[in-house]
Amino acid sequence: MTSEYDLVVVGGGPAGATAATAVALRGHRVLLLERDTFPRYQIGESLLPATVHGLCRLLGVADEVARAGFTPKRGGTMRWGRDPLPWQFSFSMTPRLPEPTATAFQVERSRFDEILLRNAERVGVQVREGSPVRRVLSVGGRVRGVEYTDRDGTARTAQARYVIDASGNTSRIHSQVGGARVYSDFFRNLAVFGYYAGGRRLPEPDSGNIFCAAFDAGWLWYIPLRDDLTSVGAVIAPEHLAAVQRDPRGAWQDMIKACPEVDRLLTDVPLATEPPYDRIRVRKDYSYWKTSLWVPGMALAGDSACFVDPVLSSGVHLATYGALLAARAVNSALDGSVPEERGFAEFEARYRREYGVFYEFLIAFYDMERGEDSYFWSAKKITRVGLGEAAAFAELAGGLVSGDTSVLAAERSAGAAELDDAVRRLADGAERVNPLLSTRIVADTFRTGNDLQEQALYGGSPDAPAAADSLTVAADGLSWLRP
Repeated sequence: MTSEYDLVVVGGGPAGATAATAVALRGHRVLLLERDTFPRYQIGESLLPATVHGLCRLLGVADEVARAGFTPKRGGTMRWGRDPLPWQFSFSMTPRLPEPTATAFQVERSRFDEILLRNAERVGVQVREGSPVRRVLSVGGRVRGVEYTDRDGTARTAQARYVIDASGNTSRIHSQVGGARVYSDFFRNLAVFGYYAGGRRLPEPDSGNIFCAAFDAGWLWYIPLRDDLTSVGAVIAPEHLAAVQRDPRGAWQDMIKACPEVDRLLTDVPLATEPPYDRIRVRKDYSYWKTSLWVPGMALAGDSACFVDPVLSSGVHLATYGALLAARAVNSALDGSVPEERGFAEFEARYRREYGVFYEFLIAFYDMERGEDSYFWSAKKITRVGLGEAAAFAELAGGLVSGDTSVLAAERSAGAAELDDAVRRLADGAERVNPLLSTRIVADTFRTGNDLQEQALYGGSPDAPAAADSLTVAADGLSWLRP
């Protein structure tokens, strides 16, 4: 019961489907193993334009996603910072990416993920659902494949030149690469979330925006998925865990009532009763990073590798971008154009950088909220990321955190002040150019996504190497090239 492949991908979510498709498009033999049967429920419904117009176009699925009828979003609406009134930002962050490419979608992940998985099948990936991976096979210090159980209960072995673990935050095999996860001291939050059968919408043209509203105990997201379905989640301190465990639904609704801006949107709106949206779910300690992202023969992508925080909807972007980076390294190694070690080093360096810019942005973004009387927000201001996490985070962010807490505090305050000023100018509405563009931290956060969109839309590679000796990207976006 043994088969041989160029690549085995573990996990059929956006990261797994991306990696598998990108390698199969180069004509390689790819097996994707997924423990569930699609469609299946998953959280993370708010996408960024880089996924919709960049990644999906590179994979050849952009038109199908556009036809799926998902709710379009132009940006985000926030009740955040010192201004008591909500403010909006749009994705029109650069004149190089005009409408309609400056939009994204709110998606039901069960439908979006299945579109990506079926597209992988169309381009030649062997997809096997109901097939959990039991263990990773190694020979002589190198990963050589996996053992799994197929949907009939038969034990099988798949040998492969490479394995990519994209099986999510519940991965059972991520420890094969880099040992344990490192959890963030700063983003030690708890999320409790559920769904309403409808809900009021923001005024046009922002009716499809994600709405994030800060309140004393943390913040709420409000995502309009359909006219009759809204995702609502509370992000709060882990000290609330006991209350949430006692009565998840009651605690969740109490949080909503404590935030007037969201509560008024849900007045007299019933809870969703349609499965799988009829459940209240909890996720805790969900911000983490692996200290290593690859070993010979195996790489991590998506939530098996890292996750930051839901406030900027970065989850699917980081997952699919990391998977694309891993696929580039695999393709380059398989065709012999770039040595394995160099290709995967490029994958890890870029993945770390992208995680790092979102991490830096979100620290500054949390520091904008001025609720000094709130335990949640005051705790955010005194948390020092450099305590338990200094080595890993300094490594991943390339010097962002020096370990000197006074320097860290100054960097956070400067970034927050810059964002705060830009938001004030944005609310004034007197400038023709989005003032958020003038902030270094916002420009850095969206730069990679904009590059990915441009490559997918216009061809060629606008990608700027991260360093003088960095690799560049092939014209189709699927492999590395020597500079």
